Amino acid sequence: MKKAIVLGATGLVGSKLIEHLAKEPTIEKVVAVTRRPVAYESEKIINAVVDFDGLEKHRDLFNGDVLFSCLGTTLKQAGSIAAQRVVDFDYQYIVAKMAADNQVNHYLLVSSSGANANSKSPYLKMKGELEDAISSLPFKRISILQPSLLIGERESFRLAETVGSWVLPVVCKLPGLKKYRPISGDQVAEKMVTLGLSAGQSREVYRLDEVFK
Repeated sequence: MKKAIVLGATGLVGSKLIEHLAKEPTIEKVVAVTRRPVAYESEKIINAVVDFDGLEKHRDLFNGDVLFSCLGTTLKQAGSIAAQRVVDFDYQYIVAKMAADNQVNHYLLVSSSGANANSKSPYLKMKGELEDAISSLPFKRISILQPSLLIGERESFRLAETVGSWVLPVVCKLPGLKKYRPISGDQVAEKMVTLGLSAGQSREVYRLDEVFK
């Protein structure tokens, strides 16, 4: 039986993830660390609502077998790339560092297609830097997922993603573009659960259509 920790459990992927984990017989407990209460209820789920600016005060929460990190925001919601970095990099690295210190074995991260620390895109550069920073931590196993456009029901409307969810499925039917097709948050969550409950390499990166498999 495993204890899972989920960071970002109110988001598109994280909300589906805790549902799958709660239904998984080999998962004994799910600690969902969030900034606001989760909507899904289960006897297995312990929802710790905390101030993320004081994450270091909650070190004991990040103690278990596997940590799933699904946290993220948009530039529009954050207001600036600097504010976005606090959520997409700082919070996630702080939590990962504490989990590694607590000897959590397996860390799984939802990153982004095209993540690269040398990218000219501030967003993709930030995602790449996070991947590199996480990879330096002493987890026994690290699994990084780099899906393309994530689609599904969100609490807030995102115009670019909505338009993309209409257009990309058609465009991606063209030869050579299938691997760029959008993926649902539920599909990513299912992949994460599968990875979290199975054996694997010490460091794995799943790109684009590999997440579907």
